[in-house]
Amino acid sequence: MLDLYDKIQESVAFIRKHWTTTPKAGIILGTGLGSLVEKIEVQAAIDYSDIPNFLKSTATSHRGRLVCGLLNGLPVMAMEGRQHLYEGYALKDITLPVRIMKALGADLLVVSNACGGMNPQYACGDIMLIEDHINLLGDNPLIGINDDRLGPRFPDMSQPYCHQLIDRALKLARAKDIVAHKGVFVAVAGPNLETRAEYRFLRLIGADVVGMSTVPEVVVAVHSGMRVVGFSIITDMCLPDALKPANVEEIIAVAKHTEPKLTDLVVGVLAQEK
Repeated sequence: MLDLYDKIQESVAFIRKHWTTTPKAGIILGTGLGSLVEKIEVQAAIDYSDIPNFLKSTATSHRGRLVCGLLNGLPVMAMEGRQHLYEGYALKDITLPVRIMKALGADLLVVSNACGGMNPQYACGDIMLIEDHINLLGDNPLIGINDDRLGPRFPDMSQPYCHQLIDRALKLARAKDIVAHKGVFVAVAGPNLETRAEYRFLRLIGADVVGMSTVPEVVVAVHSGMRVVGFSIITDMCLPDALKPANVEEIIAVAKHTEPKLTDLVVGVLAQEK
């Protein structure tokens, strides 16, 4: 069996056969956030099933393609859909695409997700810049023997999200009259939504929103030495004393409605990377 480093190199070699440009940024597009691809001048689009060592995405609304090209002239790689722990995959495999992006030359990772809002000052359709996170997945992609070629044994996580990029995004949001907050994202394993008592607990420990993704990719990006900026679309409110049953179709609809605003912010943030 190939070790992690060899898997990365095998995947990189395959992608290089389809796209020889060095990316500046990698982008992970979450639930209902795929239309950013329409802004990309696509030079290569590869199904996950064709890329060695890539996992298939089974999540609702996740297409499962790696799109490579230019976003307003900036070379980027965008994942149309991600994998999750609740799909039964190992975190080392889920985060392999981030390793591949880094190996291809990307030094910036943009992550996005749909999430439940627990801060009563938030509302459905708002965007939150992730300032920090809490990992309650019960697992970590760095567990196991460390390969020093990929990153340090004990990566520092005092600032996993780049404050400069957060400030840039918030400034753009104000200029475009987009409601945007900055706060703490907590990752849970899922796939069930949380109970009222769990929402109370998550809020008590300092989380503003909750989701089932993002944190593993960010941990690996930090381990790899990448800058990270993270966006959450609040698709449903998770207030324990006013909790309504979750509706996946409504959640996706809210994400799609907010999608153009998030696309504007991502494009604006990356425009200053040229």
